[in-house]
Amino acid sequence: MREFQTLLDIPKLRYLTQDESRIGRKTETSRVITAKGVKPKAKVAWPREAFWLYGVVEPLSGWHWTQQHDHLNSEHFQQFIDDLSHALGDTVVVMQLDGAPAHRAKALVWPDNLIPVFQPPYCPEVNAIERLWQYLKRQWKGENFDSLAALRQRVEQALTHLSASRVQSLTSFDFILDALLQAAF
Repeated sequence: MREFQTLLDIPKLRYLTQDESRIGRKTETSRVITAKGVKPKAKVAWPREAFWLYGVVEPLSGWHWTQQHDHLNSEHFQQFIDDLSHALGDTVVVMQLDGAPAHRAKALVWPDNLIPVFQPPYCPEVNAIERLWQYLKRQWKGENFDSLAALRQRVEQALTHLSASRVQSLTSFDFILDALLQAAF
């Protein structure tokens, strides 16, 4: 990666993975351990209200950045990449993402410091941020929320308490780190 940076005269080059996750008020259930013959009971809510959490992670450092949006579409994705580009400043980013229609829309204008790299179709397991979504959603399993605003607040609380070391441990797959180290030397 250092040779690539030198070739292009880029002061900073980073690798990020990007994805979105739908977060809704429907209660997420899970398995629990109980005494033999005891069936656990839990209140389950079925509202259809939801929002989308757009995010990026840097597996190498654990740096992460997210935004909440009402829908997954090219307009909101454009706003996300514009805001991300602004937040990164002069840093150039190779950003891995899936082939969602919002990511491939012809109307998208990619900022100069973001280089999109599309992963193979139907391969969410190669996108490191998927494990972050699983970790976050596990934190409010079994909880019922009175409103979408309460759920949004809970998500923000979970994101605020998320450390870079936790994100790094969740997202730094061996094959990603090996590829980055090979590119660096």
